[in-house]
Order: sequence, then C-alpha cells, then structure tokens
Amino acid sequence: MRHLIEITDLSRSEIAALLDLADDMRARPRDYGDTQKGRILATLFFEPSTRTRLSFESAMLTMGGSVLGFSSADASSTSKGESLQDTIRTVACYSDIIAMRHPKEGAPLAAVQKADVPVINAGDGGHNHPTQTLTDLMTIRREKGRLDSLTIGLCGDLKFGRTVHSLIQAMSRYPSVRFVLISPPELRLPDYLIQNLDDAGIPWESHERMEDVIGSLDILYMTRVQRERFFNEADYVRLKDTYVLTPEKMRLAGPDLRVMHPLPRVNEISPRVDDDPRAIYFDQVRNGRYVRMALITKLLEASV
Repeated sequence: MRHLIEITDLSRSEIAALLDLADDMRARPRDYGDTQKGRILATLFFEPSTRTRLSFESAMLTMGGSVLGFSSADASSTSKGESLQDTIRTVACYSDIIAMRHPKEGAPLAAVQKADVPVINAGDGGHNHPTQTLTDLMTIRREKGRLDSLTIGLCGDLKFGRTVHSLIQAMSRYPSVRFVLISPPELRLPDYLIQNLDDAGIPWESHERMEDVIGSLDILYMTRVQRERFFNEADYVRLKDTYVLTPEKMRLAGPDLRVMHPLPRVNEISPRVDDDPRAIYFDQVRNGRYVRMALITKLLEASV
C-alpha cells in the first residue's frame, strides 16, 4: 500500500514519472476517460478548500471514477466526537482511495495507521502540501524545461506556508538550486528547514524587500499571509499587506521570470499583474487537475 504524506515519500524518479504521465494526461485527457471507472475517491476536507478539493474531484471524474466526501468538519461525524481513526476506517469501507485535508499537523500520518486504502495528504496545518508541490513542479518544468539550476524566490508567509515548506523539500533534491527567502522577521522560514538547507549545503539568502531581489529570480513564488494560522488578530492585520506584487514591481524583473502562487490570493498580487505573460498562477491551477489524475492512477496501481 502506497500513501503520499510528504513529498519526500516520492523519489526523484517517481516524481519524473508522475510529471511525465500528467503531461500526457493534459495533452490527451480523453484517452484516460475510463481508466478509473468503478473506482471511488473520498475527499475528506476538515478544512475549507476550493482548488485542491475540486481538482481532486475533477481528476477522478475525468477518469470515469466517482467521488464522495465532505467539505468541512461540521459535515462529518467528528463534530459528534468521532475519532479521526474511526472516520478513516469507516470511509475506507466505501472508497478505493482517500484525499484528506486537516488543520492539525500530522493528522494524515495518523490516518494511514488505520487505512487499508491509499491516503493522500491534501494539506495538514502549516506542515505539508505534497500534491500542491507536484503541481508546482509540473508547472516549473513546463515553463523552464528543467527542475535544476534555478533561483527560486519565496515571498510572504514562509513560517506557516505549507506549500513553501513542501516546495523547499522537493527542490532541495535538485542540483544548483538556490533559494531567496523574502519575508518579514515574524514570518521567516522555520529553523528546522533552514537547518536542512545548511546541512545539505544548499545556498539561500534572506531579504525583507522584494524589490531588492526580484531581478535575480527565475521563479517568484508568492504566498498570502494566512489569517487562519494566527493566534493574534492584531499581528495578522499588521502583516497581511507586507508584500503586494504590482506591475511597477514587475518592471524590475527579467523577461524570463515566472510568477507562481498556490492561491487563494488576497491582496498580495494585484489583478493588474494577471495579464502579464510572466504570471502563470492560473495555468498552475490547471496543472493541478492533471497531476492529481496521475497521482491517483499511480497509487491505485500500487494498491492492486
């Protein structure tokens, strides 16, 4: 039984195979229209989601499968006091594969202890978001033609941003990658990830001003300041508009820059940037459907 809890659960060769399959699915989606007929995906979202939940559902439906699940904890028996393990064991009786999002770090790892179907981590608190990372890798590879020899700027909430944490873990395994960390002091990358970069000898630098470094980047990965991760409303209000990408700032960037964002955005990217050909975050959303199609396919193949 294979699960996907962290991006490091996949080897580089497995990631390459997944991305190759996702590219083929994007090019020829109709060829995969009946490949999961009779299979059921359960989407257990204990935390709100638009793109991730709908992309999983779209992925399974595109391949001829079916979907069941819930979109908030209030719609499940956990609101009555049922344990996560009991929920997982119950839903596994009705489905062939589970995608779950949970506000608590480590919840998907706890879930796999009781699951006899594949479990996919669709985001756990501020910890990991491996399927978003696969989406990001697919997008970068399609745009740049490679996953090595890149300078990647990560901007905004680096402390709680699970998409940032997963992307760093993934890209750290490719040669000649350099990270530029752009955040206020309060939202800097967690120490354990900094230590991982140092231990691996991966170059990184920290800045507080986007304008100082945007011209040196291959990828600018924007993130929102996440209100739901803050314990103090005053801190959120003070920090939420620290970085706003505008056309004026884009003029400081090179022609080969690509701007990404896991979405949703709030104020951190001006809508006026959307028409810039270097802004690829909505194509990034589109790729999420196909990379999840590929992941579902591979995990179900491994579970036979």
